[in-house]
Amino acid sequence: MVKKNTCVFISGQGTNLKNLISCSRENNFPIKISLVIYNNRKANGVLYAKKFNIPYVFINTNIKNYENKVLLNLKKYNISFICLAGFMKIISNKLIKNYPNKIINIHPSLLPKFKGLNTFSRMIANNEKKAGCTVHYVNKKLDGGNRILQKIFFINSNDNESILKKKTQKLEHRAFPEAIIKVFRNI
Repeated sequence: MVKKNTCVFISGQGTNLKNLISCSRENNFPIKISLVIYNNRKANGVLYAKKFNIPYVFINTNIKNYENKVLLNLKKYNISFICLAGFMKIISNKLIKNYPNKIINIHPSLLPKFKGLNTFSRMIANNEKKAGCTVHYVNKKLDGGNRILQKIFFINSNDNESILKKKTQKLEHRAFPEAIIKVFRNI
C-alpha cells in the first residue's frame, strides 16, 4: 500500500495528532503523517511531531497571505491530504481550491448542530440528550462540508463541559482513523 503524504494542522494539545501518528504506523493505514502545521506557539501537540521525528512548521495565521507559506510547505513535503485536528482557524478558500475534497476536519458535535466554538456549553444550555463528534470534508461553509462519519453517546444529567469534552475526545480517537480509512476506501 502506498500511503498518502498527509499534513495534520493543530492548535492545541494534539491528542488527535498523537492518535493519528499511532494509527499511521500500522501497515494497512492509508496515510503517512509527513508534516504538522501549527498556528499557536503554545500548542503542546507539536511535541508529538518532535517525538516521532515528523517535520513541523509554525505558521502565523494572523498575517496576510499566510496561505502562501502553508502551500509552499505542503508542496515541499509532497502533501496530498490534510487533516484538521483542533485547528482553530477557518481554512481559506485558497487552500480549499488547492486541495478540493482532500481536507477533512473533526468537530466535537453532531453536525449540523453546534457548528463553531463553545459546543459543550451550548449543548448543556440546550439540554441535549446526545453528543458526539463528526468527521467531515472542509468546504467554504464553517463546519458545513459533507459528513464522512459520526459517533454518538448519550449525555448523563451530571455531565458538565469537562466530562463532555473527555467523552467526546475518546470518541474522536476512534472516529478520525475510521473516517480516514473510509475516505480512502471510497477513492
